[in-house]
Amino acid sequence: MLTQLLGQMFRLPPSAQNRRAEGAGRLREWLALLERHSQPGSAAPRPLRAPPACSPPEDDYEEFLVPASEHGHRSARPGGNSARSSPSEGPCPPAEPAEGPCPPAEPAEGPCPPAEPAEGPCPPAEPAEGPCPPAAPVPPAPPALPQPCGLSAAAKRTKAFHWDVVPCDKIQKSVWGSCDPCKRKIDVCRLCEQFQIQDTAVLLGSEPAVNQHILLDRKVAHNFNIFLKSFRIKPSELKDKLFIIHEESGGLTDEQITALRRYLPTPKDAERYLSFKGSCSELHVVDQFMLEMCKIPQLGQRLDLLLSVRELPESIRDLEPLIIQNIQASKQLQSSPKFVAVLEYILAMGNHLNEKAGKEVAKGFRLSSLAKLPLLRGRERMFTLLHALVEQILSHEPELATFPQELTEFEAVPDASMKGLSAEVDVLKKELENLIQCRRLLKPKSSKATPQESQFSKELKDLIQKYEGDLSQLSKRCEEMKKLYSNVLVRFGEPPDLDSQELFGWISAFISEFRKACTEVTL
Repeated sequence: MLTQLLGQMFRLPPSAQNRRAEGAGRLREWLALLERHSQPGSAAPRPLRAPPACSPPEDDYEEFLVPASEHGHRSARPGGNSARSSPSEGPCPPAEPAEGPCPPAEPAEGPCPPAEPAEGPCPPAEPAEGPCPPAAPVPPAPPALPQPCGLSAAAKRTKAFHWDVVPCDKIQKSVWGSCDPCKRKIDVCRLCEQFQIQDTAVLLGSEPAVNQHILLDRKVAHNFNIFLKSFRIKPSELKDKLFIIHEESGGLTDEQITALRRYLPTPKDAERYLSFKGSCSELHVVDQFMLEMCKIPQLGQRLDLLLSVRELPESIRDLEPLIIQNIQASKQLQSSPKFVAVLEYILAMGNHLNEKAGKEVAKGFRLSSLAKLPLLRGRERMFTLLHALVEQILSHEPELATFPQELTEFEAVPDASMKGLSAEVDVLKKELENLIQCRRLLKPKSSKATPQESQFSKELKDLIQKYEGDLSQLSKRCEEMKKLYSNVLVRFGEPPDLDSQELFGWISAFISEFRKACTEVTL
């Protein structure tokens, strides 16, 4: 240890490391002198002076008397050599690397002097200073935002922003690789004030702990719990809400009824909850609602009943104007002489062209041919057979050009076909039948009925009777529509299975093109 201490007290100059034979000889003399003064039992080390013959020039070395405790600090100062080798560190002391491009040290000539055995493992040599820089340090992560000011520990919690994180393998080539959020100043106090979660215990006071056991399936319970956060009804109030038909009277909304239908308890759920013997207050809010739903008899039928009672009149109101529109369209086609006269003009012009082209003469054509009039071009490319029709009518019977006034229902294509409307009416009839069956199933016995149940049953009966009358009237109009359209198909020689929306679409497009051609011809 004493040898190590002495080695720390002397710093060999860099010039001594690059000398050849004479430099190595002087180095051995210095080491031998150090060993004699560091023998066991010798006095405390004192400043040494080398003999004149072995002394290097004064400007080639520095003599320091530095305590061992300060050696680490002094050796780290800039400009000094950072790699020092003690004679006790090995049988042959390695040459100190020179400052520069890190050349390999030249081995000393002659045998190495005996060295005092080291008292422990040799410490690793410190790296030499030179143009060999260490690896670049990893840049630190952006510092955390300062804590919001003026907020207590309980109020520092904020709402989470559930964004979609960019994968790590895409960061480098994206804009996020050079993004530095620390450069952007934000008002953290204002931000936390806007999005902090306050009074958590008050808002969720009725809910048990997060880790409370839930009887329901985990995934179903998670989704059901999300719905219940917006369902401002207590479990004990659910049954009473089912006896209120209309939403404006305090009943459930259509969205709430639809959601409850999705979470109807299964037979296994009903068995599990109905066997529960504890207090309802001990259960999670999800289990409380599910237990209450299991106690309500025919819950699914009751929810279906409420939806049907509300949707049936709306469906009747939606279908009625569409059926009336189709009835009026059929009536106009049967009572429009001008439209028939226009068709006669088209037949005459078509037969004349076909006769000149060597084709047979026709006695009639399908209304789908109306769409082909603008496609047959004349000698002038912008002049079509439709323009020729307009010229002939305006020259001989200009009053026929006003035939669209007799077909006002064809200003736009009818919104629904007669086949689809007839099917919708049949569906409403089945829904009404199901409604009547549900009422019979849920009708309470007169001896056990509560006033609320009796009132619900009476209101339901009155609504069903009203819906029966409205649907009966709608069915009659539907039959009238089908009969009139059947007569139209016969009048114009169309196949009996032709859909009304297709036929009416041809006529509507022809009226639009005829008006456009009239404008172009009269210019």
